[in-house]
Amino acid sequence: MAWCALRSRVVPLPASAATAAPQGLLLRFLLSTAAPRHAHHHRRRRLAPTAYAAAAAAAAEAPLPMMPRFGRATRHPGAAASVARVYADANALRPKEYWDYESLDIQWGVQDGYEVMRKVGKGKYSEVFEGFRAGSDERCVIKILKPVKKKKIKREIKILQNLYGGPNIVKLLDVVRDDESKTPSLIFEHVNNTDFKVLYPTLSDYDIRYYIFELLKALDYCHSRGIMHRDVKPHNVMIDHEKCQLRLIDWGLAEFYHPKMEYNARVASRCYKGPELLVDLLDYDYSLDLWSLGCMFAAMIFRVDPFFSGQDNYDQLVKITEVLGTGDLYDYLEKYGLQLDPQLERLVGRHNRKPWPKFVNARNRHLATPEAIDLVDKLLRYDHQERPTAKETMAHPYFNPVRSSESKTNS
Repeated sequence: MAWCALRSRVVPLPASAATAAPQGLLLRFLLSTAAPRHAHHHRRRRLAPTAYAAAAAAAAEAPLPMMPRFGRATRHPGAAASVARVYADANALRPKEYWDYESLDIQWGVQDGYEVMRKVGKGKYSEVFEGFRAGSDERCVIKILKPVKKKKIKREIKILQNLYGGPNIVKLLDVVRDDESKTPSLIFEHVNNTDFKVLYPTLSDYDIRYYIFELLKALDYCHSRGIMHRDVKPHNVMIDHEKCQLRLIDWGLAEFYHPKMEYNARVASRCYKGPELLVDLLDYDYSLDLWSLGCMFAAMIFRVDPFFSGQDNYDQLVKITEVLGTGDLYDYLEKYGLQLDPQLERLVGRHNRKPWPKFVNARNRHLATPEAIDLVDKLLRYDHQERPTAKETMAHPYFNPVRSSESKTNS
């Protein structure tokens, strides 16, 4: 069955393409978490909508994490604001309804007809299942949202609507909600993903060039549309290696960029957090995504996963300084008028920069080419304004083989 009816609630479609909404009202969950693809050959059990709601409510009442042991950095009054080098006015050039997600009127569908095959992931804000629409073998991904502020749900939906159809951006097919518990779910296109811990060690030099290039296409597109992803990491990059298809997923932490606005530093996963987050520089921009991509790329070419692995956010900064040195860190802090907390400064200590060739060995020499090392060096810069943009990164010589292959395909 075509997905036209699903997409019609997400993006406008011609009247001739729309079909009637399905009937019924329940999302069914399988007992087994490893059900085969065609789950209709196996027994299913209904899960009362209130069961998930009760569990979610309990999670919402869990104790809050402990306060930090000490502060990270303070910014001097009058310090210059940081503004994105590209696409700074991307939202200013668009009507308010494009970025004003709080005014979004969500047209909820009903969760009928979607059946769950197996659980594929769990995060802080959601649980994710592989499923399909009843009466069809076309698979989908069902993201059941845990209790969060309504405006956060609106933000994710609005961003996915704005990015629909963009290169290598996961497609939002439907938004549904259970009538009784009001638990919302987002329905996405399915990608036959291979876990990155299994896939990445098998990738060739060309494979890595190709997939990083594809990821950059997605990042340049979302940045050009005024949106920061803010959670780039291998877990959010789905790859169907058989089809050479990549999708950037999980836009729950994404945000619209407005110049000189201060944003939350509690975004991105620890091992992929940019220095700006770790020192509380809050007027960050799209370049945060390029640091995260740089961490991914370094892990892939050096075969060290993750490349920076701190025990907490303070130790994460230490791990970065042990590679990039502390000299450039303090130049960065001075440039933006930042002063580290004295306890954090003692923890960071003093480190010399470690030359990139030190990470090259017999296992990774075929991947850590001079061009690859040059690209890593450009991406992993303390100063976010010194990092290349996504478009500039795509022009790096490292991607010449990919661009050459694309031009031959298109000619």
